[in-house]
Amino acid sequence: MNTNSDVQTGTGTAPSRWTVVPESFTTADAIALRRDYFAEVAGRYWEREATEAEIDQGLAEDPATDLLPPTGEFFVGRYGDSPAACAGIRRLDDRTAELTRVYVRPALRGTGGGAALLAAVEDAARGMGAERIRLDTRSDLVEARALYTRHGYAEIPAYNSGPYAQHWFEKKLV
Repeated sequence: MNTNSDVQTGTGTAPSRWTVVPESFTTADAIALRRDYFAEVAGRYWEREATEAEIDQGLAEDPATDLLPPTGEFFVGRYGDSPAACAGIRRLDDRTAELTRVYVRPALRGTGGGAALLAAVEDAARGMGAERIRLDTRSDLVEARALYTRHGYAEIPAYNSGPYAQHWFEKKLV
């Protein structure tokens, strides 16, 4: 699966291209993006920078092994040739997929990377037979909540009891 999206950078330059493709979460690019994701979400939660040891611990406690086919998948988004975004998807049941690990590097937010990630993940969920996609997020991740709302996700009652889940969203895929 390859999702391309022409986007304008806002700098007056020619359009750049986002490309989102499935990629093992163990590649160097995927690991770097997952580290950046954990650094940001942990730092925002703790209201301080996360240490390398804390990032290592976060990755060890959440190894992403469920983001492998046939029950899941991990995606890397590239802006031009640079790895700049990631997202994962996993099956919760025969009709439901769950979106996780959505991250776009801060310097590239607003350039279409989030939309490109969501399009790729939603296509993958449909390919798994999912009729809906769900996610949970925190109150402090306001950019993420705005992205989901812009792309048709509606807030729903809690479907899990994750320790950091404060908002739950769902989008119908059929």
